[in-house]
Amino acid sequence: MPTTPEAFQHLISAPEGARIEFKTAGNDYSLSRLVEYCVALANEGGGHFILGVSDLRPRQVVGSLAFPEPGKVESHLYERLRHRIPVEEYFHDGRRVLIVHVPSRLPGKAWSVDGKYLKRAGESLVGMGDVDLQQIFAEIGPDFTAEPCPAGIETLDPALIADFRRRWARKARNPRLEQLSDLVALTDADLLTDGRPNYAALILLGTRAALTRHLGQAEIVFEYRSSEASGPAQDREEYRSGFLSLHEALWQKINLRNDRQSYQEDFFRYDIPTFDEVAIREAILNAVAHRDYRHGGSIFIRQYARRLEIVSPGGFPPGITAANISEQQNPRNRRLAETLSKAGLVERAGQGMNLMIENAIKQTKPLPDFSGTDGHEVRLTLPGTVQNPAFIRFLSRLGEERLSSFITHDYLALDALQRDLPQPFAPEIAARLPVLFDLGIVERQGRGVGTRYLLSRELYAAIGQSGAYTRRKGLDHETNKALLLKHLTDTKSKGAPLAELCQVLPALSESGVQRLLAQLRDEGQVTVQGTRRWARWFLASRRLSMAQEVKSTGPKPNAL
Repeated sequence: MPTTPEAFQHLISAPEGARIEFKTAGNDYSLSRLVEYCVALANEGGGHFILGVSDLRPRQVVGSLAFPEPGKVESHLYERLRHRIPVEEYFHDGRRVLIVHVPSRLPGKAWSVDGKYLKRAGESLVGMGDVDLQQIFAEIGPDFTAEPCPAGIETLDPALIADFRRRWARKARNPRLEQLSDLVALTDADLLTDGRPNYAALILLGTRAALTRHLGQAEIVFEYRSSEASGPAQDREEYRSGFLSLHEALWQKINLRNDRQSYQEDFFRYDIPTFDEVAIREAILNAVAHRDYRHGGSIFIRQYARRLEIVSPGGFPPGITAANISEQQNPRNRRLAETLSKAGLVERAGQGMNLMIENAIKQTKPLPDFSGTDGHEVRLTLPGTVQNPAFIRFLSRLGEERLSSFITHDYLALDALQRDLPQPFAPEIAARLPVLFDLGIVERQGRGVGTRYLLSRELYAAIGQSGAYTRRKGLDHETNKALLLKHLTDTKSKGAPLAELCQVLPALSESGVQRLLAQLRDEGQVTVQGTRRWARWFLASRRLSMAQEVKSTGPKPNAL
């Protein structure tokens, strides 16, 4: 949310050091130094880094010219730290202030840059000591999947242990791992604790009998429903054995009813599966790796004709929300996630959400949805309906080499533009638009806070959608003018202040609305009385009389 005048006054009145850092930065400031301060503030619990305000009390707002394009600063911070850090322009009595909103680190996690864990010490930045780091790393409770379970090695399936060794050797590119004995392999992979299998070993390699006895909730229940009607599922199967024996069977089960959506676009034909294999496998791995195994419930996979739902016990791990899940990581079951990574099933002990989001956008499907998630369960819906085949051609024109360099927020920015979502977008998406503009992928309309973006003319032409480009470039402008005229028509002789007209077009900045009103005034369609905050806008008398005549008698027929 934008900073209010009251909130800004509270910030500049607070003592420096209370998670707030002030810098005058009249003309410029070091970008690398800004990155370091963000790290230090995050490690202290988050806070604000404010440029354009003196650090001595009583503080003076002097204004700052540093970082004229906040969006590019946000992009740089994300690339360096892999965290979303909003950068806000705030104007106080005409003076520009830059407010960097630094989030807190997650429990048990410390931020670093170039290998340095930083904190503030007076006016300086210093490295965190061993005691500081140990206190942070001890914040998270013990990993349940690293604890020993009351079972012996004989409860693990030898065939699954052999499969794990093969996968591990292939992922590590070390054929010698495949020659290890079961005991040595389990020991080296940290799957034994105090000489007994831990729960990570049981979940991945255990027999059905062992899981039934020691961890019955480590099962996956599959249901297929052909409609939304309540009642028994048309197909239901319960899977309870080591996960290494299940992941392929689960995908094959889903793929049995995986229809293809075919679209013809000029000479191009697209054949897209409703359920994308990469996204489905990532979603299942997510549920297995991050569910709460202390909870007695099972994982449920429910397949419908055009969507898949995965419900896993336990809410999000601490610090994770639906809004930040693609950016933040806080694995609940670290030993289990690390073992899945050794087996080559995940690239790292991460969330896997980025792949789900990117694949959905590439196939123009709705984004993954966490509606219904609460503190007791995570509910993920993967919609499967392809919505805009023309956008698939748009992406294909960019080429695989260029797309391979994209981050998730680049895809989200293009997706928001092709869906005509209201601008400005969320800060992490808006930060990528100047980068896409520099690459020639999007075009820019306007300047400053009123800047708007749209997909480039060349790419629209390449996919045979030049008309859509013209409509999107010109329609918004004329439609917004028409909405202002409609409101002024309704207000009649009372007129309307600027603040009320801004409510008509909430997606535009105040300056953007003022520009439209100035154009309407130059065209003789509106007039203004008064100045500054007392000014009121009126429909020009000629247009007002015409509107009243049409309203009372109806539109005049065309003369023949």
